[in-house]
Amino acid sequence: MSFVPLAISTLAIVLIAVGAVIALFIVLGLAGARARARSEAGSWEEAVRSADAALAQAAASDRGWHRESMEAAARTAIQAARPGWDYGDLHLVLVDDRPGIEEDRATFVAVDDHGQEARVVLAREGDRWSAERVD
Repeated sequence: MSFVPLAISTLAIVLIAVGAVIALFIVLGLAGARARARSEAGSWEEAVRSADAALAQAAASDRGWHRESMEAAARTAIQAARPGWDYGDLHLVLVDDRPGIEEDRATFVAVDDHGQEARVVLAREGDRWSAERVD
């Protein structure tokens, strides 16, 4: 029985090697993204709990902290910045209640089903909330 050596061109070897490296990067990238998502899962819950507690404290000392009006302002800002974007969750993640009312800030994060986020920073103008920026 005789064996015929398999002849492979140099180009084919290079393409196979490049394909293997790309596949390795994809697998490692997906593994890293999953690990990051697992490690940040608890931090979201903690940030939301902390912001809710700060909102309750701010509302107790100042009448302008109405969650419904703040959420409405955040939703309006998201709609203006990203028309047609369908997000599922809107989380209050930061309450910055400074002395007086002109420097009060609140931060909401909207998250869609694919994990994309939009961060909305609200600023207070009297008894009204408006978007300072949408990232």
